[in-house]
Amino acid sequence: MAPIHANGKFFGWRRKNDRVGVRNHVVILPLDDLSNAACEAVANNIKGTIAIPHAYGRLQFGEDLELFFRTLIGTGANPNVAAVVVIGIEDGWTKRVVDGIAKTGKPVAGFGIEGTGDIMTIAKASRTAMEFVQWASEIPREECDLSELWVSAKCGESDTTTGLASCPTVGNMYDKLIPNGVYGVFGETTEITGAEHLCKARAATSEIGEKWYRVWKAYQDEVIEPNKTNDLSESQPTKGNIAGGLTTIEEKALGNLEKIGRECRYIDVLAPAEAPAKGPGLYFMDTSSAAAECVTLMAAAGYAVHCFPTGQGNIIGNPILPVIKITGNPKTVRTMPEHIDVDVSGIIRREITVPEAGDRLIEMIRRTANGRLTAAEALGHREYVLTKLYRSA
Repeated sequence: MAPIHANGKFFGWRRKNDRVGVRNHVVILPLDDLSNAACEAVANNIKGTIAIPHAYGRLQFGEDLELFFRTLIGTGANPNVAAVVVIGIEDGWTKRVVDGIAKTGKPVAGFGIEGTGDIMTIAKASRTAMEFVQWASEIPREECDLSELWVSAKCGESDTTTGLASCPTVGNMYDKLIPNGVYGVFGETTEITGAEHLCKARAATSEIGEKWYRVWKAYQDEVIEPNKTNDLSESQPTKGNIAGGLTTIEEKALGNLEKIGRECRYIDVLAPAEAPAKGPGLYFMDTSSAAAECVTLMAAAGYAVHCFPTGQGNIIGNPILPVIKITGNPKTVRTMPEHIDVDVSGIIRREITVPEAGDRLIEMIRRTANGRLTAAEALGHREYVLTKLYRSA
C-alpha cells in the first residue's frame, strides 16, 4: 500500500493567486485598536463573518510599523480568507492595508470612521460584509494535492513527553511531506538557546546557517541581554515546563528541534510575518516563543494549517488558522481530552512508533483541510496577538 502522504488529496478553496485555503472566512479586520468596536458590531450584524480585534495600530513607526502592516496585510491575504472588510479610524493607513490585501485578487473594502462616525461606518461596512459573505458561501471547493498545503509548527507547554513524542511526530510529518512539495516553517528564536549549534548545522547551506545564527545572536544580544534580570527564570523555561520535567533551556531546545525531523534542512530564514519566497521547503521564522504571537505571525506569512505539539496542555487557537494539537502525555490526554486532536501517547508506552504517529498526524492534517474543526476551533479559541518591537511614539 502506498504511504498515506504519497497521493493525499483534499478539497479546498483555490484563490485567485493560486494559493489553496482550507477555510473560507470573511474577515472584519480593524486597522487599529480604536476600530475594534466597529468591527465587532459588523460581525455581530452579519453572520458568517469574523472580527479580529487587536491592541495596536496607533503611533507605531519604523520597523515596528512595517511589521504591523506586514502582519495585518498577511492576515487578510492568507488563503483561508475569502474576503476582507477593513475598518480604521482614518482612511490613509486603512487604504494601505486594503491595497496590500487586494494584490491577492480577493474582494476587499475599506472604511474610515473619522468624519463619518461609528453608526454610519458600521452600516456601510455591514452592507459590504453581507455581499462578501453571500458571495463566499457559493465558492465551490475543488480537489487539491496535499503537497499544495503550507503547514506551520510551534510547540507549547512543553514537558519531557514533548521532545520524546509530539515534537518527533511533527518532525516525521515534515520528513514525509516536505519532499512532496509542502511548505513548512518553525520558529521560537529564544527557545533554541543551548542547541543553536545544532540548528545552525541543519541549514541547507552554510550561508543560510550563518544567516540563521545572526538572527539568533541578535535576539540574544539586542533583546535578552539588555532586558533580563539575572536570568530568564519563569520565562524560559516556564513554570509549566519545569513542572513537566524540563529544568533547563537546553533541554527545552533539544525537544523543540525535534519538530524539524531527521532529514529536513531549512532553506531560508524569514523575518516575522514574512512570506517564504524560495519555493517549497522548510523555513525558519524569527519569532517569539509566546504561542499566540508566533501562530499569528505564521498565519500572516500565509500558512494554512498549524501543528501544535504540547505536553502539559496548551489551548491556543487562531481566528483564521486551524491549530491541530498533538500530545504524547497520557495525563494530558486524560485530563484535557477536549483540547487534543492527535493522541500519540502510545509512543511513550511503546505501542506505536514515531513513523506511525507521523502518519496519524498527516491523516489529521488531511481531515482538517477537508473541513474537520480542530479542538481549538470547536472550543472557540481565536487568539490573535500582534508582535510589537518597541514603544510607540
